[in-house]
Amino acid sequence: MSKTPADPPAITARRAAMNLLARREHSFHELLQKLSEKFPDFSKEEILVPALQCLQDENLQSDARFAEAYVRYRSTRGFGPQKIAAELYSRKLEPELLDTALYENGPDWTVACAEVLEKKFRIKANAEEAERMYWQRFLLQRGFAQDDIRKAIKALLDKRSS
Repeated sequence: MSKTPADPPAITARRAAMNLLARREHSFHELLQKLSEKFPDFSKEEILVPALQCLQDENLQSDARFAEAYVRYRSTRGFGPQKIAAELYSRKLEPELLDTALYENGPDWTVACAEVLEKKFRIKANAEEAERMYWQRFLLQRGFAQDDIRKAIKALLDKRSS
């Protein structure tokens, strides 16, 4: 039985990247990091980066698509734009991509904030100040902006009182 020759490093790197992308979207930086760990002998500049740039040129890898998918996923889990932006910052995405994914193509953060608040707490029209401050701290930890929190709490209290 003859042994088949090993694939060239560029093809091996491309195949591994495509396997990762088949599972979920990844940022360019994430893929580069994962491939560097998987193939420590491969040169980043000569093998890995060109393979990933080829995937970008073929639109198989897109940082914009990754950012939109990530924002959609985390927002449905009840997290706000500030927390999501902090998580995406470590993935080294361009600030313009973050802004587009979070604010132009992202959800209405005031509505999302109100949904998280309603899901987590029983909102009463006659809620005391201490209770409202507790809600506010919770939403701040979830990454919502102060303005969105204030609007969401006001809208929910107005809805309950009418």
